[in-house]
Amino acid sequence: MDRRSFIAGGTAAISLGAMPPAAGAEVLADAPTYSTSNARWQNAYDKALAVLAANVQVMPYCSEPVLIEGASYRGIWQECGPHEALVYRKWRPDVARHSHLTFFDLQRADGQLPANNKLVETSFGQIQMVVPIAATAWELAEATGDGELLDAAYRGCAAWDGWLDRYRNTRGTGLVEGFCTYDTGHDNSPRWAGMPNQCPNKNARAHHPIASLPRLCPDLSATTYGARRALASMATALGKTAEADRWTERAETIRRAIIARLYVAADAAFYDLDAQDAFVRIRSDILTRVCGEHVPDQAMFDTLWTRQIHDPRAFWAPCPLPSIALDDPRFVRPIPANSWGGAAQALTALRAGRWFDHYNRASAFGAMMDRWCDAIQADPTMRQQVDPQNGAFTQADEPGYSPTSLVMVDYTWRLVGVREERDRLDWNIRPRHPAARDAMLAMPLDAGNMATIRYDRTGATLLLGKSLSMRVAGGSVRVSTDKQGKPISLLGIDPAPQHVTLSQNGRPTRSFLIQPDQRILID
Repeated sequence: MDRRSFIAGGTAAISLGAMPPAAGAEVLADAPTYSTSNARWQNAYDKALAVLAANVQVMPYCSEPVLIEGASYRGIWQECGPHEALVYRKWRPDVARHSHLTFFDLQRADGQLPANNKLVETSFGQIQMVVPIAATAWELAEATGDGELLDAAYRGCAAWDGWLDRYRNTRGTGLVEGFCTYDTGHDNSPRWAGMPNQCPNKNARAHHPIASLPRLCPDLSATTYGARRALASMATALGKTAEADRWTERAETIRRAIIARLYVAADAAFYDLDAQDAFVRIRSDILTRVCGEHVPDQAMFDTLWTRQIHDPRAFWAPCPLPSIALDDPRFVRPIPANSWGGAAQALTALRAGRWFDHYNRASAFGAMMDRWCDAIQADPTMRQQVDPQNGAFTQADEPGYSPTSLVMVDYTWRLVGVREERDRLDWNIRPRHPAARDAMLAMPLDAGNMATIRYDRTGATLLLGKSLSMRVAGGSVRVSTDKQGKPISLLGIDPAPQHVTLSQNGRPTRSFLIQPDQRILID
């Protein structure tokens, strides 16, 4: 693909003439590889990849493969499918691409995106959005230089925003309204108790004649906020400066409205506001969805963290994060299958990577990832949800669920591997971690070279291409470098202070004491 530079924004160029990946391509020969002498970890990791490979399917009306949800869900959903495929992109770039384009291909002339595309139907009976498809499409297009995807995503997501404004802003507040349970994907949640699952006659432009409908929804509005920010970035990449400014302004307008109308400071919580102007006071994963799109500023997040997210009585369960706070009286027990009434969902765990680091909580995220990986290793059947108090998977759910599989794979790389971000490489070094036992990890980079980590008993050797980049020894730390391997910073990723040493070719060894979540800039 054409990766020429362009001036606006200083990002990599996106060529509108870029050729798409070959249809039907299998897992890349140079896909990421991970090996460890820890047989329990390796077994769960390999099973996760096998589930994902089996869940690459061709759905009706589309000729190209997508990553389906798996288990009992034989299809791809807008709320999660594009994000899941983005996480999987280094293994199947063709699948990541088509898991986005399928929604634009099926988009209606009035701008409505399908809620899902399943073996049995393509549904337009609800809006069902969480992670904005605009955000994942932009990240994928920018990383791969895919101008065709960029163009399709910009047109499709702009039209979708217009549809939401026409049909889901009936109260004129500028916020996005929820009409039914499936709009937010909160199956079997007390949040929507007594409300219909779908819109009447599967028409997402209408709601049932219930006095408390429609609701102003913080998470649906946050998704729209994140989408508008992504649309601003896409417009900038396309040279549409005036449109970029307009999307930025519209994003900030809805962000302010979410906080002004749907945040209750006394509870440190976001709630739905029904048509009778009553809050639906159930503390749910609305909270983490709003954080996922970075609606709260750091000061507000710190309050949410202390009073809700990191409180062991609320959301910081032994296996975080429950879909309803543990101490909320509406928590549903015993936990049924497919329950957003309390169970800790793999989807929530997978989405956590979108906000923990943003709000400077890398050390706590490491603890959460450990707990989820322990739960998956104890039961590597890849089911949907766990009991947040003991980490046991709900056996009534079918095995072979893509989000759980992706949690195992993604968390492995976030714990002991390297991740390629937009402008840097993040090397997550935990020499004493169970996943690092005699481990070797190799990640192909978008520029074509390979980033490799080799662990031994005292530390890790980091290589970029075939040249030695550096040696990290001692405790746990994240080393961020530029794409050429030059160190930028260190980050404390362990809950305890860590002593680490950093050695580079031609430079003296340097020693550091780094505190949890502390960032040290490297000259």
